[in-house]
Parts: sequence; C-alpha cells; structure tokens
Amino acid sequence: MSSEISTQVMINLPLEQSWDKLKDYTLSPNYVPNLTHCELHEGPSEGVGASRRVYQKNGQYLDETVIHWQEQQGFIMRLHKGDKVAPPFKEANFRYKIKAVGDQTEMTTTMTYELGGGLFGKLIDRLLFRLIVKGMVKKIAGNLKSFYETGQPANPAMNTQ
Repeated sequence: MSSEISTQVMINLPLEQSWDKLKDYTLSPNYVPNLTHCELHEGPSEGVGASRRVYQKNGQYLDETVIHWQEQQGFIMRLHKGDKVAPPFKEANFRYKIKAVGDQTEMTTTMTYELGGGLFGKLIDRLLFRLIVKGMVKKIAGNLKSFYETGQPANPAMNTQ
C-alpha cells in the first residue's frame, strides 16, 4: 500500500511564468533541500522521458525521470537510481501540479511512495518516515515559492558548492 503526502502553496506569479520555471528541469537545486547540482541525461529536456541526475550534499545521487506530463499543469517524476528503485523505496514518484488562481499560481507538491521491508517497512513508515517525507514535501514547496518569486536560490546547499 502506497503512502501519499501533499502540500500546497500560492505563488505570486501568473501560471505562464510559474510553468516556464517549473518545466526547466535544471532549476531543482535552487529549491530542493540538500541538492547541489543536477545533470540532464541524454534525450528530451522536457516532457515524458526527460531525465536528470540530482546530486546531494552528502555525495549521493538520485535519478528522476518524467513519466507523465501535462503542458501548463505539471508532471510526475519516477525517483530511481540507475535501473533500480531509489532506496529505501519499493516505488517512489514526485508530482508537481499547478493551476491558475486569478493572477497567481497554486502549486501542489506530492510524494507517493511505498517502502520496502514488508510489515517492518509499513511500521517504520507509520512511526517515523511519513513525518520526514511530510517535512520534505512542505520544505520543497516553500523553497520553490521563494525561488520563483525572488529568483534567489532558497536551498542553502547551493551556497556551499
């Protein structure tokens, strides 16, 4: 059974400007905590099949590939490491969804995941992991809002490179 954690923020930009930033697959280190940089994989730079490798402050990396794309509405990325699912997950996806609300943009960030480890994994998710993911999803949304509105990186890890 998968877990799903979502949060919403209002971005003080029109939908078109928010979409122009969101679809730029290279901007994530400016708002995703602990990312230092990213590299696009060969292939498309946007749309289904666009893929990147993001590098974390601790030296680890994660691959993210777009599996669903809706122009000016958002996309879903599969989180993986090479050909395998990113540990500790059995499966993991991250969705960015936007919609116009007047002259602003409502952004919803959602992580859907299932931990490996059977019953033990489910217990860990309920007791601890879900709280960690909830904090991360909320932080990404808040940082994204700040970066989109100010143009200044909202991720301290970007300043340590």
